[in-house]
Amino acid sequence: MTVSEAADPLAVPGPVVDTAWLARRTGTPELLVLDASVGPHRREVAAIPGARIFDLEGALSDPDSPLPHTMPRPEQFQRELRGLGLKETGTVVVYDNAGLYSAARGWWMLRAMGFDRVAVLDGGLPAWTAAGLPQQEHNPSPVAPGDFTAHPRPGMFVDSSAVLAALVDPTAAVLDARATERFHGSVPEPRPGLRRGHMPGAVNLPFTALQDDAGLLLPPDALRARFSEALGAEAPGSAGAAAPARLLFSCGSGVTACVLALGATVAGYRDLAVYDGSWSEWGLPSALPVE
Repeated sequence: MTVSEAADPLAVPGPVVDTAWLARRTGTPELLVLDASVGPHRREVAAIPGARIFDLEGALSDPDSPLPHTMPRPEQFQRELRGLGLKETGTVVVYDNAGLYSAARGWWMLRAMGFDRVAVLDGGLPAWTAAGLPQQEHNPSPVAPGDFTAHPRPGMFVDSSAVLAALVDPTAAVLDARATERFHGSVPEPRPGLRRGHMPGAVNLPFTALQDDAGLLLPPDALRARFSEALGAEAPGSAGAAAPARLLFSCGSGVTACVLALGATVAGYRDLAVYDGSWSEWGLPSALPVE
């Protein structure tokens, strides 16, 4: 244990923690473990001990939006996180059952609401299982309400007008986390009624390209290489053509875009934003351009 860990054992070392870090702290007061799984990955029978549901498909999406997975209002977010027991002095680790898919969305949302003591569990439940660590059913028992207060940070989530501006801004870049086939429109969109293709000028960087064969996030140097290749520019602090100053991320519904935001943060990029509506909005029949 380092000196800093001894002084504050729940201080996260960065945006990502591994299973060993979490296993040493499971059950520690003020540590909140959240399962942010979505869709077919969500299940009740296996969970990290003490984990609670971060309901991206329910209470932690905007009930007034016709789009999936959109950011709720600050007061709703605060109420739900207090209900999960989050304290101002607490620490959060977010994971999902797919490995590295939707947990980053929870991490980004908490940071967008001003909470920085949060990290993603690298590899999620599959990595936890592979390490032979204990599991249990989700804990439905009541918890003492927390005192977390939301302090929204403007610009971490953006709308289509910001994306339109970024697409023609030489100091910005828009990266699309969808699979290459969806980006090029060679396969149908999984959500009915959406157009095929991509935003003119956007760059494709599938979120899976930031993971190794075990589903773990690539190390920083490899992440920088992935972003440099996609952007055709060097990462921050490197020689060569400068990377765009601001990166905006999109995907199908604003979930895996946050994996790119996570990878970019680890790689050293700092001016980042997630397009909340993503292709669920842009792909609808409208005047928004599609290529």
